[in-house]
Amino acid sequence: MGILGALSTAVSGLSAQSYALENISGNIANSQTVGFKRVDTSFVDLIPDSPVKRAASGSVMAQSSLTNTLQGTLRTTNLSTNVALSGDGYFTVAKNEGSETTPVFNSVSQYTRRGDFKLDANGFLVNGADRYLVGSTYNPTTGSVIGASTSPIRIPETSISAKQSTEILYSGNLPTIPKPDSYSQEKPGSDLIDPAAYSVDPVATGTVVGADATTFLSQSVPGGELTLYAADGTAATVQFRWGKTSDNSWMMFYQANSSPSPSGVSWQSIGAPVTFDRTGQRSSPANVNLAGVSVDGVAIGDVNLNFGAANLTQFGDVNGQPTPTLTQNGYAFGTLAGMTVNTDGTIMGSYTNGRRAKLAQISVAHFAADDALKREDGSTFSATPGSGAPIFGMLGTTMTGAAVEESNTDISDEFSKMIVTQQAYSANTRVMSTAQQMLQDVINIVR
Repeated sequence: MGILGALSTAVSGLSAQSYALENISGNIANSQTVGFKRVDTSFVDLIPDSPVKRAASGSVMAQSSLTNTLQGTLRTTNLSTNVALSGDGYFTVAKNEGSETTPVFNSVSQYTRRGDFKLDANGFLVNGADRYLVGSTYNPTTGSVIGASTSPIRIPETSISAKQSTEILYSGNLPTIPKPDSYSQEKPGSDLIDPAAYSVDPVATGTVVGADATTFLSQSVPGGELTLYAADGTAATVQFRWGKTSDNSWMMFYQANSSPSPSGVSWQSIGAPVTFDRTGQRSSPANVNLAGVSVDGVAIGDVNLNFGAANLTQFGDVNGQPTPTLTQNGYAFGTLAGMTVNTDGTIMGSYTNGRRAKLAQISVAHFAADDALKREDGSTFSATPGSGAPIFGMLGTTMTGAAVEESNTDISDEFSKMIVTQQAYSANTRVMSTAQQMLQDVINIVR
């Protein structure tokens, strides 16, 4: 059986090296496939049961050795919806078993590192292998989840509706001695509003009429400006000014009408005076409700002016001018202008009104034994009992938007393995030819 055993062993060697060459061929063929994980070949010896003194080296069997945990190089692209994973994990994807216009998704999830996703005509994110990215989709206006978290992500076509400005956050510092245009160091009290200079007392009435607008501008200091939005998204720029009325007491005004009549209201007080203690900290009020705010005919509505805790102070300033910071919570109507992917897998939408909203959350799956996953077509994998069930979450993995992970195939390494495989294959053929010659010699003995 020695010669026949050698023939059998040589055949197993030919089969194993052929299998190795097949894997090498596939690796080279997919060297430019996004997210491809090369398949190496491992060899297992098969030993016949025999006495110790008669032990044989045995034949061989080839097996696949996956490289799912080996990271490929990240390549930057110009498409914001492309995503690359850095670290462990896989994108969860679904296969469309329907048509492009009426997709029907397979209920069995697949997993991939191929992140060359782009939007299709229906708003789904689809990669180059026609696999649909799975995750949670969010309503950009309400922030609520749309549908199930195990469904393909579908970027909503809805725009962001306008939102009325209902709150202004105001912070900064008011100078202990303001320096309006009327201020003179040699003239005591010139830093204060002088009611006698007005036809209508702004301190008593809380209004500045058109005839007194110039006087008011010269006796007050600018308090900043910002854009407010009505319920229908109409924008209006509102200006604020501060007038000091006495030690540690101020009145704040906003411009209601930039072109008033002589008797019409030009500037409107916020109502309550803003006071400070001797340490420069605001003593009152924390919030002021501005009822029925209207700016140059644009009806904004009720607005809460929030000075916050310790956000407005009164300290000395050589410039004699306030240093305000203003923000508000309204915005105009906006349509989707672009998308970005954050490192945590959040897909953010940028809108024409300057707003940013969460559109989706990409689902990342992790496995206890990555190399026990079953390879499928389209650079995908499916779970097996050996791989364990998927565990979802980032778990230290990060994402890079506008990038893809390239194949982890090393061409030079594959060519080196090809040379070794070819040599081993040729050596096995020599074993077969030698065994054939020996059998022929045996046959010739009996002739």
